[in-house]
Amino acid sequence: MLRSDLSSFPEYKVGKDFPDALKLSSNEVAFPPSENIIAAAADAARTTNRYQQPGSPELTNALCNYLDVPADNIFVSAGSTPILQATILACCQTGDEVIVPWRSFEAYPLYVRMAGATPVLTPLTADYRVDLDAALAAVNDKTKLIILCNPNNPTGTVFTRGEFRAFMDRVPEDVVVLLDEAYWEYNDAPDTPDSVEEYTRYPNLLGVRTFSKAWGLAGMRVGYAVAGREIINALRLLSLPLTVTAMAEMAAVEVLKHHDELLDAVAITKAQRDRVAHELGAEQSYGNFVWLPRGDAAEVEQKILDEGVVIRRYLDEGVRVSITNEEETTQFLEAWQRAGIKPWTA
Repeated sequence: MLRSDLSSFPEYKVGKDFPDALKLSSNEVAFPPSENIIAAAADAARTTNRYQQPGSPELTNALCNYLDVPADNIFVSAGSTPILQATILACCQTGDEVIVPWRSFEAYPLYVRMAGATPVLTPLTADYRVDLDAALAAVNDKTKLIILCNPNNPTGTVFTRGEFRAFMDRVPEDVVVLLDEAYWEYNDAPDTPDSVEEYTRYPNLLGVRTFSKAWGLAGMRVGYAVAGREIINALRLLSLPLTVTAMAEMAAVEVLKHHDELLDAVAITKAQRDRVAHELGAEQSYGNFVWLPRGDAAEVEQKILDEGVVIRRYLDEGVRVSITNEEETTQFLEAWQRAGIKPWTA
């Protein structure tokens, strides 16, 4: 009755949560929405007996002004993952291949398989950066899509604008490149590529961002894509309609009105991120998290949980610690010290 391969699909799991524990497993922000954002969502709730306008026109217009991008080049969705799914459907049929530098966001290969395509996982560099040369080497006549995460989740590493352009100049024009910039607002690396600038240069480029991270609307589910009209029209064709609720749309509009205030909180998070990296001897991260490669990841996860903090483990590869504010960072570092976790040497 159901797909014969259904049992082989891994369940996508969000970061763990435990009552009374400090949750640093899902890259969320610590601060709740401001009163004006709550008021905007509540006001929109008064009209939820009617369907919202298709295409989220008010948010699209707000993004036009914020990004200086035409409306025809913007697509709004209920988070960034539906954009990922629609992009795979737009690009791939059964037997096609999608290149995914790995380790990265766990949903990528899962959604590729759901569409009947084959994920081709290429290795990161020794310092956990996306290896653009390795991704290029995997391209063949079956390749339809390449998914890049910058900053990469969970490793927090980035590639430069020059590296990206050299890569894009060599990617076949009929292969779409999805640049996932979920952590864009935290990326303070010099000379980093910006999909909002690059999409006009490369018709096969699609940039994806979200309101779930820096903007603090994880529970509202709002994301958007920026690309050429051909790709945007394909996303509109293949995405479910009316997925962004009226409340989520107006909350996101309000966020953009007050983006400067929210970016002040981002600056606090970046300072605490750098503090954790320094104190634990981790590599520089450009997301709102720190990656700690460790073969004893399961033991570390349990030890820190015993001290009242939840972090995210990636098999036996390492752990990712979400970074929020000074108070929670201090709480985490004190728990780490109490747990007696020693530096890892491979």
